[in-house]
Amino acid sequence: MEHLLNTRVQNIEISGIRRFFNMIQEYDNLISLTIGQPDFPTPSFVKEAGKRAISDNVTSYTHNAGMLELRIAASNFLKERYSLTYEPIDEVIVTAGASEAIDAAFRTILEEGCEVILPAPIYPGYEPIIRLCGAVPVFVDVRNTGFRLTAKALASAITEKTRCVVLPYPSNPTGITLTQEELQDIATVLQDKDIFVLSDEIYSELVYEGSHHSIAQIPAMRNKTIVINGLSKSHSMTGWRIGFLFAPAYITKHMLKVHQYNVTCATSISQYAAIEALTGAKEAPRMMRHQYKKRRDYVYHRLTAMGLDVQHPGGAFYLFPYIGQFGETSFSFAMRLVKEAGLAVVPGSAFSEYGEGYIRLSYAYSMEMLKEGCDRLQVFLEQEKRRK
Repeated sequence: MEHLLNTRVQNIEISGIRRFFNMIQEYDNLISLTIGQPDFPTPSFVKEAGKRAISDNVTSYTHNAGMLELRIAASNFLKERYSLTYEPIDEVIVTAGASEAIDAAFRTILEEGCEVILPAPIYPGYEPIIRLCGAVPVFVDVRNTGFRLTAKALASAITEKTRCVVLPYPSNPTGITLTQEELQDIATVLQDKDIFVLSDEIYSELVYEGSHHSIAQIPAMRNKTIVINGLSKSHSMTGWRIGFLFAPAYITKHMLKVHQYNVTCATSISQYAAIEALTGAKEAPRMMRHQYKKRRDYVYHRLTAMGLDVQHPGGAFYLFPYIGQFGETSFSFAMRLVKEAGLAVVPGSAFSEYGEGYIRLSYAYSMEMLKEGCDRLQVFLEQEKRRK
């Protein structure tokens, strides 16, 4: 009876990142630089707040949009960090991670046949939800512009069916960020059009030079922008599943309905922990960012010394080197790397067809693992050169 299942669900696939990660679990003595999972523990103050919530029996439903105290803390955090102002009462929703926030946003703004512009290579979590909504993903190739969506490329991709543009910066998989000037150029293209922007800023606290900039800071864009953020990457809280939606009230009142029928509310225990993360532990990202920067610099210099072409990332914790010169698919290259070198990375093809010819390495791992991983990659590449 499988033929009776929703055809849209049948036609999407498990994320290429997870598919490859699951596939290599049988291999022993593997150094895996695959998953974007911070290797730092959740800050101790945050963990204690979660424990207190359990001990104090605050384990019941909360307001659908999340506890007001947390929405206030999240609003204050964005105002302090990025000069973004959102009303906690009706412009902030606490979600079950940023993934659920993306789902709620798309299901609110998308309809059958409308188009969503995606700069590619791109994180694989957007396209399946767009297709489930009956909408059409439109990929814009950004490989020749330093992985940055330019105003010119955006303008060329817009049609009468365009409903939304996704700005996933800092980027997974490339680590690329956009400057204030680049965002302003994009805003100039969009400001007079009835097109939403979904600005996925989950890596906003992991910007290494300068500051993170949001298109929602531009007055003409605030009313059409949905900002997504969360605590998974900034506070090493992936398993706590706390994300945020920030948007004008006319949008959030409808996203709240989707969110409510999906999960009712984010877990109360995690919400209490999140309050502590955004107040008592709000400086925790600074320490992690300092360590990630050291790791980025180390891996970047190792890769370039090996002769690999790789963009210098300004944020997140990924590097995306080009391996097309070896004359095989990124999947084949990555599998041989697993079997012959004991090193796991993610094939670039997991990030759309425009990621083909690349591999993604995560440096959200200890320096010891990164050193060993780079050593194994170097030996593998030296063997490749001898074969040729």
